[in-house]
Amino acid sequence: MTTPRISNGLEHLGRRAVGGLDEIGYAGALFGEALFWIFAGPRWRQPVRIPAVVLQMVEVGTAALPIATLLSATVGLMLAIQSLYSLGLFGAQSFAHVGIALSVTREFSPLIIGILVAGRSGSALAARLGTMSINQELDALRVIGVDPVRYLVAPALLALLIMLPALTMWSNLVALGAAGLYVSAALDLSMAAFLAGTIDVLSPDDLWHGLGKSALFAVLVVLVGAVNGSQITGGAEGLGKATTRSVVQGISAIVIADMAFAFVATQ
Repeated sequence: MTTPRISNGLEHLGRRAVGGLDEIGYAGALFGEALFWIFAGPRWRQPVRIPAVVLQMVEVGTAALPIATLLSATVGLMLAIQSLYSLGLFGAQSFAHVGIALSVTREFSPLIIGILVAGRSGSALAARLGTMSINQELDALRVIGVDPVRYLVAPALLALLIMLPALTMWSNLVALGAAGLYVSAALDLSMAAFLAGTIDVLSPDDLWHGLGKSALFAVLVVLVGAVNGSQITGGAEGLGKATTRSVVQGISAIVIADMAFAFVATQ
């Protein structure tokens, strides 16, 4: 016979598993409804509001440019330093641009930008929806005939699907530029030689690999933020927990999805 402690532990584990599956199903329903309003909303004379999308694009993209630039340049320099050190052990420093170019475009740029946006925009969306839920503003929207998903979630989804790949491309340019400056100075090469070698190494598939990841990360950030924000309970304390949970789950989902995407794409 199982002891009460083991029984309680198994019950708690089962409840958490069922709760997790319930949240996944709810996220899927939100995603489907958001896509419905994006594509079918105009036919029902309830399109997604363009001003709301533009406002979200400014908050997600333009406002994040300084920190995105700083992080991208730092990642580029880090890769350049480590690549020169590692390849120097084998006397192959002249091939540093190969690893740097592929690592930046396929992995580091989409991953860094995804984590950054999850921390900034995902938590902001969760906090916004949570505050509106506490103040019963979501119920008020339903009463006046405004669907909260069309009004709040669909603009955020559309904005992130546009701006996160754009930020990823900007991150590619900044990271490769910073890495090129360091490698050129360390190996006494011209920047033009580094860029020419980088262009020869990269293919459109490498760029699309990173952009595809960024689009997937955009969906994850919006869904995690929306699920946590709309299911908030407990007032101000619950709002803080939901915001923190949104950041942790968003980053975790991005890292796991990055691993799965890389495995599938390289088979």
